[in-house]
Amino acid sequence: VVVLALWQGATAAGTIDPFFLPAPSAIAQRLWEDLTGGGLLTYVRPTLTEAAAGCALGAVVALPLGYLVFRSRVADAALSPYIAASQAIPAVAIAPLLVIWVGYGLVPITVLCALLVFFPILLATVHGLRTLDRDVVDAARLDGAGRWQLLRHIAGPLALPSVLTGVRNGFTLSVTGAVVGEFVMGGNGLGTLLSIHGQSADTTGLFAALVVLCALAMTIYGLLTAVERRLARR
Repeated sequence: VVVLALWQGATAAGTIDPFFLPAPSAIAQRLWEDLTGGGLLTYVRPTLTEAAAGCALGAVVALPLGYLVFRSRVADAALSPYIAASQAIPAVAIAPLLVIWVGYGLVPITVLCALLVFFPILLATVHGLRTLDRDVVDAARLDGAGRWQLLRHIAGPLALPSVLTGVRNGFTLSVTGAVVGEFVMGGNGLGTLLSIHGQSADTTGLFAALVVLCALAMTIYGLLTAVERRLARR
């Protein structure tokens, strides 16, 4: 609140040029106008769709691979160096290749989001499985539980909080990936809106779009945290 008050005062006094840093009141007014006009929400939906699709795709690949790395020392030794090395490549550097391979639009942006989500979910899955209560697992085995019964009734539920943590962190990265993807690969989401405002030097519009982007990421993070805590109580 103090920072916002100082910011507003400095802009009103002319200490800060509103062209470079608009006043909070101007940003709030622009945000209200864009929201009530309905135009801003049309940019939110595509970004959210791309982020959700990318997160789902990344999870579909990361979850079974994480289980394989946990179960097999050979798979762990063979795959871990390549998985770790893949994280040294920035996602922005992959985007132009996706344009060449796949083209523009939803599919390459979804793939880019999946690449960003993959590693956090994979690590969280492996961590959750490796930190299982061994006494519980051994007791289930003594009762005759097989590999798939252990996974379904013991390992899966016990590792779920860790997996959800990976999904929560991954989804936030997926939103970032969707915005970056829209910069490079086109689209109709918040990344495109930011690009439009940037090209027209509309700093107030830029800040309003950034506020929406931050609010979207915080809402998703909060909802997934609530789900994680609720499941942890069971």
